[in-house]
Amino acid sequence: MASRNASVCDPVRPLLVTEDPNLLDEVLRLAADARVELEVAPDPAAARTRFGAAPLVLVGLAAATACARARLPRRPGIVLVVAEPVEQPPWELAEALGAEHIAVLPAADPWLVDRLVQAAGAPRPAAVVAVLGGRGGAGTSVLAAGLAVTAARAGLRALLVDADPLGGGADLVLGWEALEGLRWPALSHGAAGVTAPALVDALPSRGDLAVLSWDRSETLAVPPDAMEAALDAGRASRDLVVVDLPRRLDDAAVLALAAADQTLLLVPAELRACAAAARVAAVAAAHTSALKVVVRGPAPGRLRAREVARALGLPLAGALRPEPEVARELERGQPPAGTGRGPLAALCQRILDGLDLGMREPVA
Repeated sequence: MASRNASVCDPVRPLLVTEDPNLLDEVLRLAADARVELEVAPDPAAARTRFGAAPLVLVGLAAATACARARLPRRPGIVLVVAEPVEQPPWELAEALGAEHIAVLPAADPWLVDRLVQAAGAPRPAAVVAVLGGRGGAGTSVLAAGLAVTAARAGLRALLVDADPLGGGADLVLGWEALEGLRWPALSHGAAGVTAPALVDALPSRGDLAVLSWDRSETLAVPPDAMEAALDAGRASRDLVVVDLPRRLDDAAVLALAAADQTLLLVPAELRACAAAARVAAVAAAHTSALKVVVRGPAPGRLRAREVARALGLPLAGALRPEPEVARELERGQPPAGTGRGPLAALCQRILDGLDLGMREPVA
């Protein structure tokens, strides 16, 4: 009951990462008992496109070290599966992998069947997209907000997370600074123990979009456990989580970067910006391999978007043409891409289309 070459439109299934034929046979037998189909990937490279969306990820012992080194997104629901005799469970390897459980077969057969049954009916976790600036003033907050707004206009539940304590505040970008709700200082001081739906419900929101941002009081660093709580809440109760990252990555930003299914490096089409972006990309690459470039015009030296991407050695996610109207809309308190028209809205739509979020027609 394995599916090895499913298209992006297929149902999301539990994922097994192994090239061990004996383990494959054992887990497929358990999946048959659970009446659950599995995706099977032989290595982390083949698993990457399904790793974040799968409701449950099973990693074979032989593949676990490679998966831990591959900087796959950190996520809940990973199980390290052991089918050969071991003197003691490989706890250190499980920790490096981010696994919540170790299933030693055949003793764990009934437990694993139950987990597969639960996963078959589990909701799909939200996709996480991080946005990182190639240089200061690149416009990451506008792009991040535009992605979240575009998703919400399509009827998806979106969460925008402002991870930059020195930015102006994502609520200001949306024009929501007057809305009541939980902000980082309160969450950082101990609100991380609330349930995922309650945490998201406590944030400033309108319609299908919620935002976790800063107030205008003291400037604090985000504690990693608070960022983890926010990401877990977003993945459990939203369809999309967009994180606006600072260029100088602190511990919380690194955690968000590692959790992202895709990271967009926004680079103005300027020579000095490309040089700065190369340094940012080198730092980010230590924590993620899902890095793509968005090139923003204008291009005073006529640099083409593909030339910028080629110089950085990264895939091109898209190019953003100049749009003076966005700045005027921000001054009037209107959110980026709020009308669904213009270059920013079109780029955000193309990026989200590539994430297989099941987006519906935009709400008028």
